[in-house]
Amino acid sequence: MLETEGLTKSFKGKKAVEGVSLYLDKGESVGLLGPNGAGKSTTISMISTLARPTSGDVRLNGKSVVKDPSAMRSVLGVVPQEIALYEELTAHENLQFFGQIYGLSGKPLETAIQHVLKLVGLEDRQKETVKTYSGGMKRRVNIAAAMMHKPDVIIMDEPTVGIDPQSRSYILEMVRRLNKEEGLTVLYTSHYMEEVERLCDRVYIMDHGSIIASGTKDELKRILSGEETVWIELDRAYPELFAELKMNEHIIQAAETEKGIKLIIPKGKRMLAEIFQLAERHQAQILNVNVQTPSLEDVFLHLTGRKLRD
Repeated sequence: MLETEGLTKSFKGKKAVEGVSLYLDKGESVGLLGPNGAGKSTTISMISTLARPTSGDVRLNGKSVVKDPSAMRSVLGVVPQEIALYEELTAHENLQFFGQIYGLSGKPLETAIQHVLKLVGLEDRQKETVKTYSGGMKRRVNIAAAMMHKPDVIIMDEPTVGIDPQSRSYILEMVRRLNKEEGLTVLYTSHYMEEVERLCDRVYIMDHGSIIASGTKDELKRILSGEETVWIELDRAYPELFAELKMNEHIIQAAETEKGIKLIIPKGKRMLAEIFQLAERHQAQILNVNVQTPSLEDVFLHLTGRKLRD
């Protein structure tokens, strides 16, 4: 349904995006992950016709979007990372404004407003000014604005940043329902790996402007199929212990967590005894040890060398 071929974007001779090729089938939910500065936003801008690629193409149902942006704009909804609303207007007035931009008027406009308000659960608050809303409510109106024209495809750029857990859960469930029950095609970026795990059928991982891995969640996890993750919970931070573990030639990846240290080691490599010996030498108190199959976040860290929020 939607594909990019060799998308490249340069700014003053420097390539922000280089040779990005990806596709979304109708009704799919696809994740686009990458550290800050990886090129995700620039890629989204080109797909949504807000930026013209230096080279490459975007195709919708086989037709070039670069040559004719109007076809994409009529079927695409975009939820930007920054909240794009008029704070002095009510939710209803905001949606009325955006609906008119999409060419709606009269009864069809009001029908669309009530439909999206019900979708985001704000029918009872529609006459209140947006400035009185919580962050989560503003995010929901932001999504409603992108749904006014009943798009076939929606791009959601970190739609749950900085909101409370209840609103976040509501938005995730709403996106899941729109995708699974109504067949909406979704391109989803997030700083929360668990959101991508919950919502997306396939995942593209970007770094330094290029796609470095892609596939289903299970396919990506098989990149580390020969490894296992060891979570070590400690009573406090031990920088010297962490430094020594990080330098160990048998440890593939080491990362500090809020509660201790996370290691990725070769499966079958008997390292727990060595880890306990090192902890004893550094007088570190181990509270808990948990061995797991590597997660999607472990794969991301392995491929990029950086946490998603870096």
